[in-house]
Amino acid sequence: MSKQAKKPIEIPKNVEIKLEGQELVHVKGPKGALSVKMTPGVLLSIEGSEAYVKASDVLDHLPFLGLDRSRVINAIEGVLKGFEKKLELIGVGFRAAVKGHLLDLSVGFSHPSQLHIPHGVQVQIEKNNIIIITGMDKQVVGQFAASIRAVKPPEPYKGKGIRYSGEVVRRKAGKTAK
Repeated sequence: MSKQAKKPIEIPKNVEIKLEGQELVHVKGPKGALSVKMTPGVLLSIEGSEAYVKASDVLDHLPFLGLDRSRVINAIEGVLKGFEKKLELIGVGFRAAVKGHLLDLSVGFSHPSQLHIPHGVQVQIEKNNIIIITGMDKQVVGQFAASIRAVKPPEPYKGKGIRYSGEVVRRKAGKTAK
């Protein structure tokens, strides 16, 4: 059993956790509600203001204890504070705009790149080149940020493209003339 899985999960006062059977955990807080599906064989027990992750008798479930513990902690943090990712568009003429449920990216292609914004995710644009993604579910926010970055990842010669805020891109030297 991992060391992390043995630690208790602290439940804040304004967060409510309910178990539905053995595989579904409902977390409700000030920002909304999330559901976490546990791995079959991994059990969550609530004792007062703490929750514990335990495995059934089969040893096959031990590797998933830390994973399911992290997913419950992320759900608690999501309904309390939420998650945020920032992306920067670096390049001449690169810009982003929100049109309804679509994120429109102009990143140097001959066609517009449009991405559907997932349910439960809010997108804000600052200065036409900074995209701020917020939401309760850490997995959905991170996956949507990764799909935006995958449209035009930063290239190593000029550094143009879409990158996470604070990401450092290793630059390469170009060809030199003799």
